Amino acid sequence: MSRTSGARLGILLLVALPLVACSSAVKVAPFDGAETPECHAVGAHWPTRVGPAEWRETAVDSVTVAAWGDPAIIARCGAVPPGPTEQLCLDSAGVDWIVEELDDGTSFTTYGRSPAIEVLVPDAYDTPALLLPAFGPAAETVEQGPNRCS
Repeated sequence: MSRTSGARLGILLLVALPLVACSSAVKVAPFDGAETPECHAVGAHWPTRVGPAEWRETAVDSVTVAAWGDPAIIARCGAVPPGPTEQLCLDSAGVDWIVEELDDGTSFTTYGRSPAIEVLVPDAYDTPALLLPAFGPAAETVEQGPNRCS
């Protein structure tokens, strides 16, 4: 596992842990670059459902993060856009995503859009790439730059 994969695995564990005791809200840490007009526009277009998973409340007061299902699928806007990479890149309904397999799930990051959106899907969900079309309308609010999957 690469250092990035290890760090992302820790992030998946951190952001997907529900708060203990009083709340079923999902604890999600927004990216440092999340409070932008672009990410607020993304937040206005989060889906109400992602495959079989229904919307869940998050413990942070920001539209730039969202969660669905249990275990939680997490989406966050404000990631640093990835540069050219050798990682798998796929097109889902006109939105390009970099795919990274983690020990406990899959990370998808928009490619060619700034700021980037990250979607973390736990292993409990079969065929995680088939969940990406739900995020298309949110991702499309961020302009596509010149970088595309090839």
